Amino acid sequence: MIHKDFHLDIFFIRHGESQSNATPGLAAGSNYDAPLTELGHEQAKLLGERFKTENLSFDKIYSSTMTRAIQTTENMLSAKGEGEREFSKIEEIIEQQIPGWRGVPNEEAYTSETMTYIMEKGRDFVGPEGESIREVQKRATNWLEDELIYNRELCKTPQSLKVAIVGHGNTMRSIFHYVMGFDQRLIYKIGVDNTSISRFIFNQKGWSVVCLNDNAHLKGQSIGTFEARS
Repeated sequence: MIHKDFHLDIFFIRHGESQSNATPGLAAGSNYDAPLTELGHEQAKLLGERFKTENLSFDKIYSSTMTRAIQTTENMLSAKGEGEREFSKIEEIIEQQIPGWRGVPNEEAYTSETMTYIMEKGRDFVGPEGESIREVQKRATNWLEDELIYNRELCKTPQSLKVAIVGHGNTMRSIFHYVMGFDQRLIYKIGVDNTSISRFIFNQKGWSVVCLNDNAHLKGQSIGTFEARS
């Protein structure tokens, strides 16, 4: 039973620009655990400065176990003035893995035949040696349900919590599909820019969407974002 006064305010945050992001044109990047670029560090600091200006504090903070997400979280917290704060590192929310396409140019991976097959299979498509969006969604949302939204010890009490989850583009898209139930063909059409915020509310009435892909902290900056620049 979810208490009538239980309220979760969840901020899904994509990591800053990574070294793989800065090398466009590859189907799965060239580095499994790519760190942030100088630009990515700056994006994360701007995010933290925004949260500090808005006087926004989080009751719980989670990051994927990948370096780019951890560095984003560390930079965000440092800019907020919480550089010593601990946060949880979660394996289940790492990015979709397709090892067979690492470093492979898009034109070699996404041939016309492959694209036809992807359209046919949708979120059940599995790239070489990889995992499907359905599999990513399963591991990520199982964790989300167990840790937060259906954690009986947590949600049976009257409380309001703000939560930050720092992760990855396709993993977040799979979560958004789980939450909103839209046509699976829209999964890859949702913008998730570096350090963007997608905010959702969960309570006794279920889910509601506050915003998607909010990157206002980067507006007016010469740095822009990777997805906006490419």
